Amino acid sequence: MAKPVIMTVDDEPQVLNAVARDLQSRYREDYRIVKAGSGQEALEAIAEFERRGTPVALFVVDQRMPGMSGTEFLTEAITHYPDAKRVLLTAYADTDAAITSINKIDLDYYLLKPWDPPEERFFPVLNDLLDDWQANTPPVYEGIRVAGALWSPTTHAVKDFLARSQIPYQWLDIERNEGARALVEATTPGSTRLPVVFLPDGTVLSCPDLHELAERIGLRAPPQAPFYDLIVIGAGPAGLAAAVYGASEGLRTAVIEREVPGGQAGTSSRIENYLGFPHGISGADLARRAVTQAKRLGAEILNPQAVTGIRVEDSYKIVTLDDGSELRSRALVLSTGVEARTLGIPGEERLNGASVYYGAAASEAVSYSGCRVVVVGGANSAGQGAMFLSRYAEHVTILVRGDSLAKSMSQYLIDQIEATPNITVRPHAQVTELEGEDRLTSMTVRDTVTDAEEDLAADAMFIFIGAVPGSDLVRGLLELDDHGFVLTGPDLVHDGRRPRGWTLRRDPLLLETSVPGIFAAGDVRHDVMRRVASAVGQGALAVSLVHQYLETV
Repeated sequence: MAKPVIMTVDDEPQVLNAVARDLQSRYREDYRIVKAGSGQEALEAIAEFERRGTPVALFVVDQRMPGMSGTEFLTEAITHYPDAKRVLLTAYADTDAAITSINKIDLDYYLLKPWDPPEERFFPVLNDLLDDWQANTPPVYEGIRVAGALWSPTTHAVKDFLARSQIPYQWLDIERNEGARALVEATTPGSTRLPVVFLPDGTVLSCPDLHELAERIGLRAPPQAPFYDLIVIGAGPAGLAAAVYGASEGLRTAVIEREVPGGQAGTSSRIENYLGFPHGISGADLARRAVTQAKRLGAEILNPQAVTGIRVEDSYKIVTLDDGSELRSRALVLSTGVEARTLGIPGEERLNGASVYYGAAASEAVSYSGCRVVVVGGANSAGQGAMFLSRYAEHVTILVRGDSLAKSMSQYLIDQIEATPNITVRPHAQVTELEGEDRLTSMTVRDTVTDAEEDLAADAMFIFIGAVPGSDLVRGLLELDDHGFVLTGPDLVHDGRRPRGWTLRRDPLLLETSVPGIFAAGDVRHDVMRRVASAVGQGALAVSLVHQYLETV
């Protein structure tokens, strides 16, 4: 933890040095002593302390300074550090000014010059003030701070990235916190692009893209080599399992993830049907454990790093990254999973990230404490999201197009929902339009049986209506089904005919695609059971098949 600051301000160098010397002799073990030769110089230092989140415990300020008196300085300083203690150094002729300051700025003490000996006339006063400050001032948060607005999509993107990466941060809502607004305006004068991210080293980032943010906080590292035995694209459960097994079995393995490890599962607030976790586990925590395990075994995790192209030269698979660099490998596992499906209704795109979210959006749930929220969808992910949101929201309404939840949701979740008093399930319900300019205010809901429509007031909507395959990257390279899912193994062989362009004498292996040495695992595959356990199993199996492939080339 950074030491709290004791700041002394005086325009006379001899007096300033004497005060600083006395402060250093008594308080340097617990406090950082900072001196300034004018009020303006001191205010510039205060602005830097505020940007860095450095606490200020005490101001010791001379009253008679040209340009800015001690009282004028303290009046400005306490707008930044209202809890800091204030001591004014005065001459006999300044007593009236000191008394005025007691009333005007709640001055804690004034001392007459000279104060020798300090052991009798200086330190006892400061000791009491500093003890009081320590007892009544909460510790200053020293990590990452994110200042923005709840209704800002770019702010949501940064918060969601940090939350899913399990990077702690402090949220500063400039619409509810005047101090946060003032800090943002002072730091980024003029046109401010939200969010503003304050890093512990004093760096300030205005509306950073995720690549820049990841680099600044040490998440993104460059590849360690140009060539690998195995490259895995996508760090969902299948990709992370492939990384763990590939690295543990001696393959030089790299995993490339364009966002945050965990995939769709990583956005789940609680997974309760995964083997070995009787009390459930959040998707983010499961992903964190898997990443740690993969790294410990020697795999490289490259994120956020997008793949922009894949090509094959002879038996090598060449991956182009979004920075223009290329990586080569002997084998490749595609585990790009699925992407959230949208409703495709008026108002959805405008409000995306600003009260309309895809998935549980754990980073935003607490912001809707006491509010009315709507969950759209009837599968397990929707049920898990509704249960999570019910901890904060005043009321949660689940809209499902079918007759009930029973067709698509596990019974344990249905039982939990039925036992939760602030959750209501509405069957035969379809959202057709969203209302609100910069935030959701209501939605139009159509009854799919009667066609009757009504307005439903809501403060936020969380959408869980399935997903589309993340296969655009390989469209034209690999064979896909009519819905865009990757065909593998036996699905590629029809009436004994192997896929077009297949050059090997054997049939494609179970998870092998239409290009030898490229495998697919997880939700991106055609006709698979979309469960975390299934994806993990496919990731592990893919590595076994990679070994078989490498033995033939």
